[in-house]
Amino acid sequence: MRMTEPAYRSFGRTEIGKVRGHNEDAVLVREDLGLWVVADGLGGHSAGDLASRRIVERLGELTRPDSVDDFIDVIEDSLEAVNTELRRTARERGVDLIASTVALLVHHPEYMVCGWVGDSRVYCYEAGRLQQLTRDHAHQIEDPFAQLRARDDAQPPPQPGGGMLTRAIGAEERLFVDWLVAPSRSGVQFLLCSDGVNKEMTDRELEALFHANGSPPSLIDNIFDTSLARGARDNVSAVVVRLGA
Repeated sequence: MRMTEPAYRSFGRTEIGKVRGHNEDAVLVREDLGLWVVADGLGGHSAGDLASRRIVERLGELTRPDSVDDFIDVIEDSLEAVNTELRRTARERGVDLIASTVALLVHHPEYMVCGWVGDSRVYCYEAGRLQQLTRDHAHQIEDPFAQLRARDDAQPPPQPGGGMLTRAIGAEERLFVDWLVAPSRSGVQFLLCSDGVNKEMTDRELEALFHANGSPPSLIDNIFDTSLARGARDNVSAVVVRLGA
């Protein structure tokens, strides 16, 4: 009897890093739901850890309906409910903002659905190439030394999620989640990460790790080993999903 190939394998991890006093990130790995999430509470604001934790708790409580479209609707409704809750909690505590970014991935046999708010990212790796699927909801800050470094033969500097966020869960009365569809083919891999990864590693370095073709746990270990060795200035969180065996 031939065994059915697993639909996916995945692994996630979050660490406080080397500088921050506490971890404001949270991750969710729910292979039973075909759902993966990274949330990054806004550093420097009150209760960023509460915001990210509430997102993964709320999404982790979901049951998946038969239709993927219905599942996306349920996810978006849940995020909107968290958005309302965080704004209410901020008012009750007398603080300006309690908020978090989120990046998430949903599996379907024919395609993957990627959603995000803020600058946490989702990447897709296929045929030796790593591509960022999400677009940061942030005003980018120009690096005055970029041209000097571009003339250097050394590895280009990591690129932070950088700049001022223009969107986050808990930031505005109305929540807007961006969605896109990605390939669902055996061997395709996805990386979800908070900007703590991008502050320490370039996209080219991340691509090289995927090219080495490690398992999701080993890829995560390599990402964290590099980020922590370079100082891990922010909380570090990542999830790797590999489709098929």
